[in-house]
Amino acid sequence: MRTTQVAAQVTTQMTGETDAARQYVTEARRIVVKVGSSSLTTASGGLDADRVDALVDVLAKVRSGGEKEIVLVSSGAIAAGLAPLGLTRRPKDLARQQAAASVGQGLLVARYTASFARYGVRVGQVLLTTDDTSRRAHYRNAYRTLDQLLAMGALPVVNENDTVATDEIRFGDNDRLAALVAHLVRADLLVLLSDVDGLYDGDPAKPGTSRIAQVTGPADIAHVEIGTAGKAGVGTGGMVTKVEAARIAAAAGIPVVLTSASRAADALAGRDTGTYFHRTGRRSADRLLWLAHASTPQGSLTLDDGAVRAVVEGKKSLLAAGVAGVEGDFVAGDPVELRDTTGRAVARGLVNFDAKEMPRMLGRSTHALARELGPEYEREVVHRDDLVVIR
Repeated sequence: MRTTQVAAQVTTQMTGETDAARQYVTEARRIVVKVGSSSLTTASGGLDADRVDALVDVLAKVRSGGEKEIVLVSSGAIAAGLAPLGLTRRPKDLARQQAAASVGQGLLVARYTASFARYGVRVGQVLLTTDDTSRRAHYRNAYRTLDQLLAMGALPVVNENDTVATDEIRFGDNDRLAALVAHLVRADLLVLLSDVDGLYDGDPAKPGTSRIAQVTGPADIAHVEIGTAGKAGVGTGGMVTKVEAARIAAAAGIPVVLTSASRAADALAGRDTGTYFHRTGRRSADRLLWLAHASTPQGSLTLDDGAVRAVVEGKKSLLAAGVAGVEGDFVAGDPVELRDTTGRAVARGLVNFDAKEMPRMLGRSTHALARELGPEYEREVVHRDDLVVIR
């Protein structure tokens, strides 16, 4: 077959894949849209009312027919609080970030409330920390709240609760939060909006680079050097966090469109803009995705070789007999890291015992522990339903 014929076939195949992908976008019913600080605020801080209104115009139009639901994950609270507090750039220390968030969050939700009111759309604010979502009861409550808001016709505006979050319980960036929220609400699509119109095969500011229209898996972009946070200095992310968020969502069965806020209408209409990330996996248990990507381990357990095989390959619960060491200061219900004898993390799970209880349990059978310490010790250290393999 001649080269021109091969090229024509490849082009036809790629065009077909693009058409199918964009059709999926237009058919999505429940959509999570994430917008970054740089798309809502000025470089010196403060909300840009025109930018907020432009985004709201697009989202209100998408949901106007009543067939689509929108969950908006919005950054911008800290950035919105900078100017009112006399700050010129996002502060590095947590205390001043929390102060800026306290001032800015009210301004942000007030701006959204007023803007969506032009279309008769009610807004509901939902602030989350990782502690709200990695624990079993908390993540169920988060789902119920978001689902009920949608059922009642409101548009949830989600943000990390920066005012009270500590370094230990922070998502770190709203891109990752958006991916997890998309899974939590069982979204059909995630749209990540920023100040860049897609993923490029190099620095988009330099000549000779081109937009990557589709990503079918990690191998497609293994060669791409991905940039970090932008020049505005008001956000925490960059292309790295967006690609990671897209990877999380795609692996959980949710396709992703990454583009600029100025092209939000084109993206939601299924036009060829930005970068489309195909689904690479199936939807998993909600709690396990949060456990893998949103929890902060409070300690670690070292497993012997047999326990590693049982947990990783056999998908079994972790018993005390397989635990060879313990580190950290955790309590029952906390997330802990499970490591092999070389120190490599192989899994993460919610532990059923306090750290202070573990030393006398190491390497012992559940029956022996029950006889000596009581029936409450005849259970798993980490149950398989509360465990996720991460290697």
